[in-house]
Amino acid sequence: MAKTEKKTTKTGSYGAEQISVLEGLEPVRKRPGMYIGSTGPEGLFHLLREVADNSFDEAMAGHASEITIRLLPDDYVEVSDNGRGIPVDKHKKYKVSALELVLTKLHAGGKFGGEGSGYKISGGLHGVGVSVVNALSEHLIATVEREGEKYVQEYERGKAKGSVKKVGPSKHHGTTIRFKADGTIFKEGTSFEYQRILDHYRQQCYLTKGIKLIAIDERDTERPEMYAFYFEGGVASYVRHLNHERDVKHENIFFVEKQVDLAEVSIGLQYTADYIENLYAFTNNIINPEGGTHVQGFRSALTRVLNNYARSKNFLKEKDDNLSGEDVREGLTTVISIRYPEPQFEGQTKSKLGTPEVRGAVESVMGEFFAMFLEEHPKDAEAILSKCVLAQRARAAARAARDTVMRKGVLEGMMLPGKLADCTNRDPAVSELFIVEGDSAGGTAKQGRDRDTQAILPLRGKILNVERARLDKMLANNEIKNLVIALGTNIGEMFEIEKLRYHKVIIMTDADVDGAHIRTLLLTLFYRYFPDLLNRGHILIAQPPLFRAQKGKMIKYAYSDTECDVIIEEFAKLKEEKKAKTKKAAEEAEEEESAVEEGVETVSDDAAKAAGVSIQRYKGLGEMNAEQLWDTTMDPEKRLMKVVTVLDAERANMVFETLMGSEVAPRKKFIQTNAKKVQNLDV
Repeated sequence: MAKTEKKTTKTGSYGAEQISVLEGLEPVRKRPGMYIGSTGPEGLFHLLREVADNSFDEAMAGHASEITIRLLPDDYVEVSDNGRGIPVDKHKKYKVSALELVLTKLHAGGKFGGEGSGYKISGGLHGVGVSVVNALSEHLIATVEREGEKYVQEYERGKAKGSVKKVGPSKHHGTTIRFKADGTIFKEGTSFEYQRILDHYRQQCYLTKGIKLIAIDERDTERPEMYAFYFEGGVASYVRHLNHERDVKHENIFFVEKQVDLAEVSIGLQYTADYIENLYAFTNNIINPEGGTHVQGFRSALTRVLNNYARSKNFLKEKDDNLSGEDVREGLTTVISIRYPEPQFEGQTKSKLGTPEVRGAVESVMGEFFAMFLEEHPKDAEAILSKCVLAQRARAAARAARDTVMRKGVLEGMMLPGKLADCTNRDPAVSELFIVEGDSAGGTAKQGRDRDTQAILPLRGKILNVERARLDKMLANNEIKNLVIALGTNIGEMFEIEKLRYHKVIIMTDADVDGAHIRTLLLTLFYRYFPDLLNRGHILIAQPPLFRAQKGKMIKYAYSDTECDVIIEEFAKLKEEKKAKTKKAAEEAEEEESAVEEGVETVSDDAAKAAGVSIQRYKGLGEMNAEQLWDTTMDPEKRLMKVVTVLDAERANMVFETLMGSEVAPRKKFIQTNAKKVQNLDV
């Protein structure tokens, strides 16, 4: 029998033995980003949400009325509820306690079984759940109280330290999960931000009316903080909260709550004197920032009902055009909350609802009950229609202004602003637009840039505060007009993100008060009129250095006072090291000379005196030469950039209104509250 030779190939010894299988919770610890998005602050907060969402699911199912979140010393966090308690009896198939199954198996829980499952409606089906929290915690303790008994089980990094133990009788019921995130995974820190917890769970309590949530920060044992949230009004209370510092156009808030087939629809709305729409849409308490079928149904009904009412009451004459969707949504604050079993989302992030049946349910509820609201509240209806008709006239003026400055040829780049130094590359994916303040900084940036991929647009002075202006007034401002033309996307209802000419739009202002103000004005413009640019990560903030430290021929740049101090210490250390080396050399020379002739004086140590450190504080980009600006701020290989994102739309909205709105009192309060947090203040 012939002997078969074993062939070797370039692929090496790649066979079945090289295939590894991660079992249990191993894949979570191996690739945490796949399950919680990141291992930074966002991923850390995701852990808390996974645990607390289970408690809110109990509340939505009608089994819990109180939830407590406690931040404890040593970065422990505890979530407890008075629900039914996770079952502790043995699972027939897996032969372990149901509690251990939930904590150690992915895709295990009471939300996957359809009609016979433990939950009819939930915010979940995340596909991860509390088992991922267990896997990414260095220590977790689960306590369950149900059927008159109390049970406890402990875990370390996802592995049980023992079986579920019955520790005694109990008169209560519910589940408590206490955990500490694993610092070897969350290397940026395992401490939770208390304010973020308050903001998020205040919102959740508005959406789940009748639930009481207590948030306690016990990390400072001498001065613990506690807040409690309880709202009977549901989304109507939420709308009142959102508008509490706004100039409202009508007193009564429209509110409806109605079950249509499988969909439970809750809608609240109120008009304000603002020019921007503020809409928050939720499905099973999960926010949908990109809207979806429930928002489509709402907007369709809103426009139809207001046009019908305006025609019947002569707000619109026969010759007048109908109100458009943009007209009826100006200044509108809306909260839409839908509860629906097994909703369909577009994408894993649940940012957009795709369930077709929900659109019809929302449209019918909104159409019927909003028409009744207008008939029953004629003064409110008059205020609403007056606002909408005025918006229609202003929008016609804005359309005329936009048509004047942005014709087809302009948008195709044939008439770009004169001050724009465009890049030669026409591929938006690699092109960058630097927005700088003033001609001085603009001149330096133009000299230092990479002409192939980097465009420079200098702005003259401070742009208009768009928080207080309509679109027609905005487009009369040359700086805003030039920026809109340079971007290429158009603005308002004609906005097209596909025509964006630069995929990186970089705000590059001076590191002083005026620079910060200009940056805030630009961010307000982008947040209000170009939100898609923020949502897709196209807006960035350049980080120019604050200091230039030089010692001899050595030059280093510092981006903060702390970093500057570190550099000075490094230079001082080098000075001491050089001094020590020089002294040692002198001592060795002295020893050699003393061997020949004793009594000679020690060599002077003057050569060891290094030059002092020279510090230069940059007040503006124009103070740098082109080479320095390129090396520190514009070179893709070396620069620091902050990507601007909107993690919490409600919080961001309130900050912009406070800082840039017409009300002085909230802004003064904000400045007084946050004054001590300001660093690098240059007045």
